[in-house]
Order: sequence, then structure tokens, then C-alpha cells
Amino acid sequence: MNPEIIGIAAGVFTTFATLPQIIKMHKIKEARDISLLMFLSIIVGGILWLIYGLLIHSTALIGWNVIALILNGTIVGQTIYYDSKSKNIDYL
Repeated sequence: MNPEIIGIAAGVFTTFATLPQIIKMHKIKEARDISLLMFLSIIVGGILWLIYGLLIHSTALIGWNVIALILNGTIVGQTIYYDSKSKNIDYL
């Protein structure tokens, strides 16, 4: 079995795990109880995984981390946007 297949399958589950949160935030138009610091930490980790994937030429690591960075960046953007609208500026 090609180990890259396992990486692709793992990427599907871990990358798209944030999608329900993005959808919920969009529907309710608020980001209450979302930890901006946690998602910023996840983004830093994702950038490091992306660099590692580029160094070892892993298609799975590169592809899934690019998508994960976009999705996590969306959560960060939504959090800042909705919190600024509600004046709820507690990001930790």
C-alpha cells in the first residue's frame, strides 16, 4: 500500500474538520466562544507542516496544509469580523 494514500485520507478528515465551524459562524453571524489564539497557533503549525511537506516533496502534506490554512484563515477572519461588529474583543 502506498503511504501517500494514508496521508491523503488523513488530510481529508483533519482538514475538513473545521468546515462545520465555518458554516455555523456564517449562519449565526457571530464568533462568540471562538479562541483566536488557538486558531492562530493552528495556522503557525500548518505553515510549518507546509514547509516540511515542501522540503520532503509530499503531495499530501502540501495539498492538505494549503487547504487547511485557507479554512483556518477563514475562521480567523470570521472571528475578527464578527467580534469587531459586536465589540467582543476577547481573543484568548
